[in-house]
Amino acid sequence: MASDQIPDSWRKALEPVLSAPEARKLGGWLSAEEKAGKVIYPPRGTRLAALEATPLQEVRVVILGQDPYHGPGQAHGLSFSVQDGVKQPPSLVNIFKELEDDLGIARPLTGNLMPWAKQGVLLLNNTLTVEAGQAGSHAGRGWDAITDACVQAAVEGGAPCVFILWGSHAAKKAGRVKGLGKAAHHLVINSPHPSPLSSYRGFFGSKPFSQANAFLESMGRGSIDWSL
Repeated sequence: MASDQIPDSWRKALEPVLSAPEARKLGGWLSAEEKAGKVIYPPRGTRLAALEATPLQEVRVVILGQDPYHGPGQAHGLSFSVQDGVKQPPSLVNIFKELEDDLGIARPLTGNLMPWAKQGVLLLNNTLTVEAGQAGSHAGRGWDAITDACVQAAVEGGAPCVFILWGSHAAKKAGRVKGLGKAAHHLVINSPHPSPLSSYRGFFGSKPFSQANAFLESMGRGSIDWSL
């Protein structure tokens, strides 16, 4: 996890944690896994893509998931997103179903969420890598400290933000948001993961998109165009 991979806007917030022994251990472990022939998603060079797409000072919404998609050609560094032309995974299909129910926006043909990122939606996972075909395989390997620092930087950035936490892994970050001094300036939306395994336990009907826009507008930060 070399520091030169950190986008400039995030450098001050992340350099301390990325220079710590735990981050170096994570980097060494990832290299060893790849040398052993294991396929890791997303590929090198895209693992901090969410930070590159959404500068810290522009963050208005943080959508936090569990870990990247573990199928070939899916993960590209933005949580829940896939590149143009890639079949939409079930979780993303459910996100788009909720989007249509919430705001009346028809399901997009693309699953590429980069237009959201460019509007200040930080598409972050709790864990930023995964072994091919093995969901959750890189949990507990050291990514938590790095994504905790990302969340903390957004909380302490000064401007009101919305934190949309999908799933139990993401929900663990809620305490970090609420435990920081400026938490009163932010909105936390916590619901089950959009995966088919949990979406009917409260994800559907949670209306995160309209809630986010209402809060942002009330705070003078405009609204997100959630269409793609």
